[in-house]
Amino acid sequence: MTSVTLRIHFSVSALAMFLLKAWRSAAFAVYGYQNFTKAGFLEHSKRFKPEEIETKIPEKNCIVTGANSGIGYASAEGLAQRGATVYLVCRNKEKGEAALSKIQSKTGNQNVHLEVCDLSSISEIKSFASRFSEKNVPVHVLINNAGLLENNRVTTSEGFELNFAVNVLGTYALTESMLPLLEKAAPDARVITVASGGMYTASLTKDLMYSEQNFNGVEQYARNKRVQVALTEKWADKYKNKGIGFYSMHPGWAETPGVAKSLPSFNEKFQGKLRTSEEGADTIIWLSLQPKEKLASGALYFDRAEAPKHLTFAATSGSHALIDSIVDDLNSMASLSA
Repeated sequence: MTSVTLRIHFSVSALAMFLLKAWRSAAFAVYGYQNFTKAGFLEHSKRFKPEEIETKIPEKNCIVTGANSGIGYASAEGLAQRGATVYLVCRNKEKGEAALSKIQSKTGNQNVHLEVCDLSSISEIKSFASRFSEKNVPVHVLINNAGLLENNRVTTSEGFELNFAVNVLGTYALTESMLPLLEKAAPDARVITVASGGMYTASLTKDLMYSEQNFNGVEQYARNKRVQVALTEKWADKYKNKGIGFYSMHPGWAETPGVAKSLPSFNEKFQGKLRTSEEGADTIIWLSLQPKEKLASGALYFDRAEAPKHLTFAATSGSHALIDSIVDDLNSMASLSA
């Protein structure tokens, strides 16, 4: 192949990728505006069955990560209202204590506890998992809610890009570490991972820490969320005989402190059109309460219904074939056995 032919080939490839990315972004914008806003929630809620989230679960133990604000807080409060024993996993002790006090006061449920852990740190996750396992309590619901969208490239003390460390590696390491306690709650155990509609714009990629020169935090976040959806599929298949259900969900576009900090222009543009944290958490609560026979392990849920994982013509579905290789990398990074 001549140098001229090579240049033409790469130019065509670059153009094709540019057009594909443009299509994904446009399709996502239209689909999101129609479905992810507060108006979308109000429309979808017309088919909700109120009795499906009225169940009391005083015998259940639930772990919620990133529980001091936003959707994590709303999820923890909702579960506490239904009588569950809830463990808030928070990075900041003071914010965690404030959330704990507020939830106990509002719900009257004193079985709400704080666990301090920085989910960007593998060593802290392992320390937390070891400490928590000593309680020897079955974990009925693990909600992987903690997430981060950092627009600048930041590297953790362990050498990982920060968004990836929290959203992917931390989520993976915590879930794998909790498997013995989840098995204790079988066959009713479930893991709910809070993804994002942004994943519709991204394919699965082996470039987990975004090595490209011009770092893009929003794109990295979308990639991270795509990994979470593919991981949920992988977990559902790998552990199908363990009595644990694995579900990913996306909450729609909600007005949370995280969105206001990470996406200020988006937050301002959609002022008054975003969902509340409680509306964003609704499907998390719903997934926590449903009989498992009503749910499909490995599926993505949105507004109390199974949702597509890929948009039409977005060419993202084939990329999920990379997940086995990605899991190998995650096991290596987290020093976990396969």
